[in-house]
Amino acid sequence: VKFLLGSQVIFPEPLYPPASRAVSGAELCVTFLGRFYQSLKDNDVEFTPASIEKELLKSCKEAKGKENRLCYYIGATSDAATKIINEVSKPMSHHIPVEKICEKLKKKDSQICELKYDKQIDLSTADLRKLRVKELRRILDDWGETCKGCAEKADFIRRIHELMPKYAPRAAGARADL
Repeated sequence: VKFLLGSQVIFPEPLYPPASRAVSGAELCVTFLGRFYQSLKDNDVEFTPASIEKELLKSCKEAKGKENRLCYYIGATSDAATKIINEVSKPMSHHIPVEKICEKLKKKDSQICELKYDKQIDLSTADLRKLRVKELRRILDDWGETCKGCAEKADFIRRIHELMPKYAPRAAGARADL
């Protein structure tokens, strides 16, 4: 859609977060960049490649898990081997839809589209005893916590029960086994 204003062509700013139809295999990329784009708008950041790059580096410092891996692939982390951050900042400065940005990133590095969010565990109903230690460790990691001295599954479960009221109060209230 474009509008004419005198002799000037105006393209309206697209609405984000992105449409529900994500680029095939790029769910994490579209979601992360869509949320990032919205935060730029909410914080009235100037849409220049340099300012977007600066904000992206800030966002990536706080990113965890798979989102941090995406930042690594685009070169927005300090330990990144490649630097294709301009493939995000430049098109975003022109308000190109995040779906299109992710499609272009896919052509540069196919690993970006292989990233998927981990399945979320509903702590209010999940039987922690039936989860793998890896999953229990991930719950703690998502909370930014560790389990020092944990040697057995029961130790991880005990630590999650201790921290649940702090990080998942609704789930803690819904559980009968506490």
